[in-house]
Amino acid sequence: MDSPGYNCFVDRDKMDAAIQDLGPKELSCTELQELKQLARQGYWARSYALRGKVYQRLIRDIPCRTVTPDASVYSDIVGKIVGKHSSSSLPLPEFVDNTQVPSYCLNTRGEGAVRKILLCIANQFPDISFCPALPSIVALLLHYSIDEAECFEKACRILACNDPSKKLIDQSFLAFESSCMTFGDLVNKYCQAAHKLMVAVSEDVLQVYADWQRWLFGELPLSYFARVFDVFLVEGYKVLYRVALAILKFFHKVKAGQPLESDNVKQDIRTFVKDIAKTVSPEKLLEKAFAIRLFSRKEIQLLQMANEKALKQKGITVKQKRQFVHLAVHAENFHSEIVSVKEMRDIWSWVPERFALCQPLLLFSSLQHGYSLTRFYFQCEGHEPTLLLIKTTQKEVCGAYLSTDWRERNKFGGKLGFFGTGECFVFRLQPEVQRYEWVVIKHPELTKPGSLETTATPSPLCHSMSSDPTDRLSPFLAARHFNLPSKTESMFMAGGNDCLIIGGGGGQALYIDGELNRGRTGHCDTFNNQPLCSENFLIAAVEAWAFQDPDTH
Repeated sequence: MDSPGYNCFVDRDKMDAAIQDLGPKELSCTELQELKQLARQGYWARSYALRGKVYQRLIRDIPCRTVTPDASVYSDIVGKIVGKHSSSSLPLPEFVDNTQVPSYCLNTRGEGAVRKILLCIANQFPDISFCPALPSIVALLLHYSIDEAECFEKACRILACNDPSKKLIDQSFLAFESSCMTFGDLVNKYCQAAHKLMVAVSEDVLQVYADWQRWLFGELPLSYFARVFDVFLVEGYKVLYRVALAILKFFHKVKAGQPLESDNVKQDIRTFVKDIAKTVSPEKLLEKAFAIRLFSRKEIQLLQMANEKALKQKGITVKQKRQFVHLAVHAENFHSEIVSVKEMRDIWSWVPERFALCQPLLLFSSLQHGYSLTRFYFQCEGHEPTLLLIKTTQKEVCGAYLSTDWRERNKFGGKLGFFGTGECFVFRLQPEVQRYEWVVIKHPELTKPGSLETTATPSPLCHSMSSDPTDRLSPFLAARHFNLPSKTESMFMAGGNDCLIIGGGGGQALYIDGELNRGRTGHCDTFNNQPLCSENFLIAAVEAWAFQDPDTH
C-alpha cells in the first residue's frame, strides 16, 4: 500500500482490509462514452494510484468560475481560520446541517483535516448555505490527495462548476429541497411498488425521500460510495438519482412481505444502506441503477426547475419545516361524495411533488352544480392541474389527474383537439386500486433515439404563455420533447361542447357525454390501460378538484 494516493490521513489497516490494490495502473482513454463505460465497470476502482490519477484528471477538466480557490489559497488562509484549535475539536460549518464526518477509513488526523478543509471552503464560498453532502466528498477526496491543500482545491473545483448542463452538488436549501421533491417524483414513476410501501408505512413520505442524499453521502460504505463517485464525476448529478432509486428497489425487495423492524422507516433504510454489503455488491447496485430507464437529463432538469419554482412561490428558500403529503388532505375539512380521506391521500401520493404540497380544493360537484359539461368547464377553467373523479351507478370509482388548464381546448376553434402533458394519468379506486401512466414512462423505447430536443421549445398551443418553460405549471413530460412514431401516444385530454375525453389512440381511457350522464372506458394507446370500470357506465357523481396552496385563504 505504498501508492502516492494514500498518505498519513488514512488508517492503513482498515484500508488494507477493505480494498486490495489489484487493478490496472494507467488509463489512456479520452472519449467520454468509453470513459462512461469504464467508470461503470469499475476499471480504476481496484487501483489506488489509478483512481487518484483519474480523479485528478476529471476534476481538473471541470469548467469552473474564473476565480476558483486553489491549493495556494488554502496554504494562505488555513492558519488564520483554524488558529490554535485542535483539528478534532473544530466546529463544522453550519451549511453541513449537523452532518457528521464519515470515517471512510480515515485516521484521527484525517478526520481533523476534513474539518479544516470544510472551514476553509466556508470562508471562500460564503454563498453556500446548505450542503450536507460536502463532508463525505471531502473525506473521499482526501484519500486521493497528496495533502490537505490539494484536497481543498479539488473540492473547490467541484463546487465552482459553472457548466449549466453538468450540475454536481446542491449548495442551497432550495436546491436541496427541490432535489428531494424530484427524487420523490422519480420514485413515484419508476419505483411504484416501493412508493406504495413508503406511503403505507410512513406518516410523512416526503420526509423519507428527503433523506435520499444521506443514503449516498454518509451511509453507504466507502467501497460503494467510491464506486458511485467514480461514475458521478464522469456523468454528473443524474447518477445520484439512479443509485438512490436502486437502493430503494433493493430495500423494497428485501422488506416486502415482512414487517419493518421499527416504526421509523427512515432509520430502517439508513440501517439497510449501512449494511448493504449483506444484500448486494457495488457492481450489482450500479447495474440495477443503470437498468432503470429514466428520461433524459433535460426532462429531469425541467422537473427540478418546476419543483424549485413551486418552493419559491411558497416562500420556502431557507431551511424550515414544511407541510408534507399526508398532512395535505385534512380529515376535518375534507368532504367528497365520491372518495374517502384515505382514498384522496392515496391519490395525493401519486401526484407530482410540487402539487402534493397543496390542499385539495373542490371546484365542481355534479351534485352541487348540476350535470352539465358547460358548467364543469366554467368551474375548472383557470386551474392547472386538476383532478377528475367519477362514481358510477354501480359504485365503481375512477378518475384522472390532468396536467393542463381546460381553457386549452379553446385553441382548437371549436373542434375536438388533444392537449396536456405526460404527467397526466388515469386510475381506478373501486373495486380495486390501479394507476395507469403515460405509456412512454413504461416504454421509453417508443421514442426514437436522440429525440429529445436540447431546448424546451414552447408549444405553438401556448403562444399566449411565457416562453420560459418553468412558467408553465407542467413542463415535465411535454410530448413535444419526444419524437413519437404517431400522435396516438400523446392524446392526453380533449374537450368539446358535447363530450370530454381522457386518453386517445385506438380507444379512449374515459369518454363522458355533455350531460355528464353516460360514459365509456376502454384501452387507449396513450395510457395502455385496462378499462377503468364497466366499459359502458351511467354516472352517479362527478367531481373536479384543484390544488390549493396551504397559505391561500
